[in-house]
Amino acid sequence: MPASRRHHRALAVFVNCLGVIAAVPALSPATPGAAAAPAHPAPAPAVFPGAAATPIPTGVPAVPPAVPTTGPAPVRPSMPPVSVAVGASGTPAPGYRIEVRNAGSAPVDTMVRQELPNGSRATTVTGGGRASRPAGMSAGEVTWRLRLPAKSTTTLHTALSVPGPGRSVTAPTCVYGTDGTRPFDCATATWVGAATAPAAQVTAAPAWRRPPVLLAAFTALLVVTAGVVWWAVWRRRRRTAARSAATPTGTPGGGAMHTGAPEGGVPGLGMPGGAGPGQGGPGNGMPGHSGPAERGTVYPRTAVPSPASRRRRPPVWLVVGVAAAVLAGVVGAAAWSATQRVAAMDTTKQPTSGAWVGSSVTGALGQPLRETAFEFTVYRVSCGADVLPPAPGGGRPCLATVGVRNLTNEDQTWHGQLQRAYLPSGNWVAADEDATRVANLGRDVFSQPVAAGRRVLLPLVFTMRGDEPPKRLELRSGVFSAGVRVDVA
Repeated sequence: MPASRRHHRALAVFVNCLGVIAAVPALSPATPGAAAAPAHPAPAPAVFPGAAATPIPTGVPAVPPAVPTTGPAPVRPSMPPVSVAVGASGTPAPGYRIEVRNAGSAPVDTMVRQELPNGSRATTVTGGGRASRPAGMSAGEVTWRLRLPAKSTTTLHTALSVPGPGRSVTAPTCVYGTDGTRPFDCATATWVGAATAPAAQVTAAPAWRRPPVLLAAFTALLVVTAGVVWWAVWRRRRRTAARSAATPTGTPGGGAMHTGAPEGGVPGLGMPGGAGPGQGGPGNGMPGHSGPAERGTVYPRTAVPSPASRRRRPPVWLVVGVAAAVLAGVVGAAAWSATQRVAAMDTTKQPTSGAWVGSSVTGALGQPLRETAFEFTVYRVSCGADVLPPAPGGGRPCLATVGVRNLTNEDQTWHGQLQRAYLPSGNWVAADEDATRVANLGRDVFSQPVAAGRRVLLPLVFTMRGDEPPKRLELRSGVFSAGVRVDVA
């Protein structure tokens, strides 16, 4: 046997031996009675409740447990047992009917707050309500502390007086818990007086003073003028062409027909070397002619080229006039377009509200305002230490009760840094996310999306630096959304 084959065989035997040695420890030791099955099966071991089941070793890796999704669940509003409905009465003065309903099976202690517009005061309050003006607020409010029985509805009435008769008055109403910070439900209604003055009608300017009409008339005038000029030039060219056709193409002395001999003349035609007029000849049918040989010779007309027609150019005054008219029209159209764009600009818009999607909407407390994805409604804004405990880092907390409705078909997220409160000085502060989490009982409302088509009602906290209350709130759903602005002062 060759040496190379012996070496290969020895190596193969060595490897097989190593495999056998490695497999021996994994085998279970044999027992004498392992082959024989027991006559009586052993009773199953007792399983105690709560005892953890021991996994059976099979030698196969266990399947990893299912990992729950880490994304936050969308905010789905809980159905509180307490709800409120507000309606405007048809009285000459602003009046409202408030219905507070407890759909639960147990009594509920609540606090009902109705915000009063600026400059108004409550003249009639039923149900034991009390009108007041809380510290840090520019408007007053009417407050009720009610204990609602189970499966009951409580009706309240208010009447207001406003300085300006005939104007629309909006008074939002919310039902809170006993602490007055966690809203159960909110509603709003707008009273419109019967003597509401119609909106001032802007008298339209006369037609001859409207820029579009002037531009259209000027354009029509240019078209008519160009048509008249073209027709005059065309007619003039036609007349010139007809006159040229009527003029003979020959020139004097060029191509005239001659009779007689060109050089010495023909006898009998009065030419040198010829007979005179009275002379005749044999065979000539005319007196004084002698015959066919003495007749005159007809020479062909010499071709003379017709003069080249010169292309007429329009007069200078016409070219200058048309160019000036076109330039005036272009300048007028550009000036009118620029004027319209400048007039459409909103000079009161802050730099922070110049967004890219949608247009900004401005309203008052209790008015639903829509933007690209959300509908915001601010029902109440209150500031002071009696509303919330002071912030750890200092500052005065302001609590805003806000309703957010998702208008889209998808879950939408929003961010606390995009919700701002503006001071009268123009400075602004973003929502205090930590204080907002505390006001919502530890729930982070910004980390959870708002479910599609749903409405959530929650408090937002803004920590102000100083004693000035906020003048306006700016709320938006996304970075590129124009958002809404709510006047709260």
